[in-house]
Amino acid sequence: MKDHIFAKAESLAHKYATRDPFEVLEMLDAVVILSERYARDGLKGYCTIINRTKYAVVNARLPKAERMVAAAHELGHLVLHGAELAAGGALVDSYLSMNSGRLEREADMFAADFLLDDAAVTECILSADADFFKVARILHVPQEFLAFKLYSMVQRGAGGGNIPIGLYTDFLSPERGK
Repeated sequence: MKDHIFAKAESLAHKYATRDPFEVLEMLDAVVILSERYARDGLKGYCTIINRTKYAVVNARLPKAERMVAAAHELGHLVLHGAELAAGGALVDSYLSMNSGRLEREADMFAADFLLDDAAVTECILSADADFFKVARILHVPQEFLAFKLYSMVQRGAGGGNIPIGLYTDFLSPERGK
């Protein structure tokens, strides 16, 4: 993808001294809502900006690792696509399978770069003998999410290794796998 996405993710992680998307959302004065309104296999999250107030809603029924991924994805939308959000309403990730374009791809790339530090991923790859699927399990992230991180690393010349699956922006979609 683009180096500016990695740079933005790293800048935020450094500025706020955390890779916890919930903490950064709060420091950006976003209203963060953990909603139990959706089924565990339903809507993962969405975000919007209304009257200059940023909102990020994440499904509270998700396992913690998935909540972190969903929150980082919504953080990506807010920091990368704020103008589009303010002009066009909510980006609801239940529609990812229908909207797998630039915005979703960039939010996924941001989330992967924000949550997963290059050095930690490289160390994990070396300790897991470069087994992609084992690395995803060790890092507690979906395989599709790890693919975005490795793709980013390869594009930037920071290593990354073999990516045995494609970049699928619908991995957060409740329709995936049905």
